[in-house]
Amino acid sequence: QVLLVQSGGGSVQAGGSLKLSCAVVGYAYSSVSLGWFRQAPGKEREGIAALYTGIGNTIYVDSVKGRFTISEDNAKNTLYLQMNSLKPEDTAMYLCAADFGTPPLGGRWNYWGQGTQVTVSS
Repeated sequence: QVLLVQSGGGSVQAGGSLKLSCAVVGYAYSSVSLGWFRQAPGKEREGIAALYTGIGNTIYVDSVKGRFTISEDNAKNTLYLQMNSLKPEDTAMYLCAADFGTPPLGGRWNYWGQGTQVTVSS
């Protein structure tokens, strides 16, 4: 079992920044794929970034490229999402996820964090 514990989130004005954290508990995160997802009310969950530790690459959806950065701290077994230049349309519940395979952002991920709310006001 992979347990993901999230922290961070909050409310900011447009143009501001936030950093989300996702601690991976119960298994070394270096052995799993890790991703960030978001879901706004009335919309489907959207994968926005992923880090494939086995492959050693990261991917982003176009809407966050150049603004969001996914990273990890191996010593702390923690995944991060640095979000800059936030826009009102970024408002959503943000979740981290993990999987032992290499699912695409639009695919099925097995393990999920509890989620944290990000609200961006104009």
